[in-house]
Amino acid sequence: MRDGFIKVAAGTPEIKVADCAYNAQQCIQLMKQAAEQGVKVLCLPELCLTGYTCGDLFLQETLLRGAEEALETVLRETADLDMLTALGLPVRSGQDHKLYNCAAVICRGEILGLRPKVNIPNYGEFYEGRWFASGAGQEVTLSLCGDDLVDMSPRGLFACRSVPDLVVGVEICEDLWAPEPPSAALARAGATLILNLSASDEAAGKSSYRRALVAGQSARLVCGYVYANAGEGESTTDLVFSGHSMVAENGAVLAERRFVSGLTVSEIDLGRLTLERRRMNTFRPWGGDGDDWRCSFTLEAAETALTRPVSKNPFVPADRGDRRERCEEILTIAALGLKKRLAHTGARTAVVGLSGGLDSTLALLITARAMAMLGRPMTDITAVTMPCFGTTSRTKSNAQVLAERIGASFRTVDIGEAVRVHFRDIGQSMEDLSVTFENGQARERTQVLMDIANQAGGLVIGTGDLSELALGWATYNGDHMSMYAVNASIPKTLVRYLVAYAASEAEGRDPDMSAVLRDILDTTVSPELLPPSQGEIAKKTEDLVGPYELHDFFLYYAVRWGFPPRKVFRLALYALGDVYERETILKWLKNFYRRFFGQQFKRSCLPDGPKVGSLALSPRGDWRMPSDACAALWQAELESLS
Repeated sequence: MRDGFIKVAAGTPEIKVADCAYNAQQCIQLMKQAAEQGVKVLCLPELCLTGYTCGDLFLQETLLRGAEEALETVLRETADLDMLTALGLPVRSGQDHKLYNCAAVICRGEILGLRPKVNIPNYGEFYEGRWFASGAGQEVTLSLCGDDLVDMSPRGLFACRSVPDLVVGVEICEDLWAPEPPSAALARAGATLILNLSASDEAAGKSSYRRALVAGQSARLVCGYVYANAGEGESTTDLVFSGHSMVAENGAVLAERRFVSGLTVSEIDLGRLTLERRRMNTFRPWGGDGDDWRCSFTLEAAETALTRPVSKNPFVPADRGDRRERCEEILTIAALGLKKRLAHTGARTAVVGLSGGLDSTLALLITARAMAMLGRPMTDITAVTMPCFGTTSRTKSNAQVLAERIGASFRTVDIGEAVRVHFRDIGQSMEDLSVTFENGQARERTQVLMDIANQAGGLVIGTGDLSELALGWATYNGDHMSMYAVNASIPKTLVRYLVAYAASEAEGRDPDMSAVLRDILDTTVSPELLPPSQGEIAKKTEDLVGPYELHDFFLYYAVRWGFPPRKVFRLALYALGDVYERETILKWLKNFYRRFFGQQFKRSCLPDGPKVGSLALSPRGDWRMPSDACAALWQAELESLS
């Protein structure tokens, strides 16, 4: 449970229709297996103690008595399990003499409460209205399993004392498919985890719709959602049940199984959910009478072993099939932003400083798309390479070839002499390879680009990416400045994939273009501001600030999700521990926080640029931070990890 993680599971037992004693043992077996795996919240299917497909047997006293006895057996044999479980059975009400399709929520051998199904389907293959009444508005106390004070409420919530962020709500099958799912009110009343006990039959194409419902509801409600579906053992007289079970969180399906029995296990990040709810002012708490029924329970504090997917590269689509579509989408969004800016300003040209590196390559590719959208010739792009003391022949050559393949106007402006004059003016020795030596070149390049843009009535297109902005890896009023920054919300790991995508797309129609893009991908990331060593790049960025793979990971979880350093470190070890040593990850995490806090002043005066993903650092949009914010709290937590 540390760091907000809680292990949950959906279970599908192999049952026998109407054999309640057998079904109880199958549920007990699954419950014990779940507990052994560290599961703290388990959801079992709808009517799993009897079977969903009992038909008119639901009206038989013998079956109803058998279901109650089965629940008594489950309570007795699982009393020592430190786990909340929801399982389904039919329940009689002595007040109105109706039968209700219920979820019994149990913990440590006690019934915490009953949650009745609200939406009773009676169409197509479903005939539940023949046997069950709707639980809407039912706020009653029943006698069940020897307990005369069992509450039944469709608004019932189950709140964990030991884990305050864990508040469980329950809905049953059709409730999710209805126009107004009860889970919406439950979430607004405080539920962070919704359990759905289901018996949804299988049909061709239905699983995709079901998956979309579960994922979509978890996104709308900013919650965890555990969906447990009936499977083997249900009657196949007219229907087949696949046991399609899922664990979802805020729009993402974390675990899923189909056509099998057993457990579907993952971990819900309650900390992530509660932070997102605090951030979203449109997620409003329930504004009703405030008397939603709550029952408290306690779980023992325990370490939650992670099994959920955590991507090494959270900004890059994990599914390779989806990656092409995502790359196209990002390039199009960025190009549309630039298209509007070029059209609005009446710019006659777009000026791009082309270094032969990844960032300027991506900026040029986006600029070319914008020009194509405007129906303008590629010659309206002015690509400028500005060699100086650190430029290698490889990057200079790649810059020229790339500009030629794009069809851009190409200029070379050697800034060496101008920088030497400037250094003489300020008394900077050519042997002093300090930050002044490097930044003097970067600022000269920006001056050249700005003046060329003035000459031609154009705009300077920025090349700096999101990762560099986070680390402050830019020369203030040098490459930090432009007239429109197309890469501003694209992190370095994604820049690489976008360029790789462009290389792949060009392979058939323009092999030379593809070849130069692949060579750029193979070139070491460097600002090339120090003299080369034996013709090779002398200053390698990742040797100085750390691997961008790590920094992008830190950026995603520390800024997008607001996780504390301890949790970011834990996730980094989990996702990247097979690539980097613990000490290495911690070293660069400390560097990330130091630079992120220390370099905010550069981000406070950024030029405009389009947001293309879930995170940006624009001072006018996603990120409002004072430039002199103190990092002491974050640093103290980092030191505790050493």
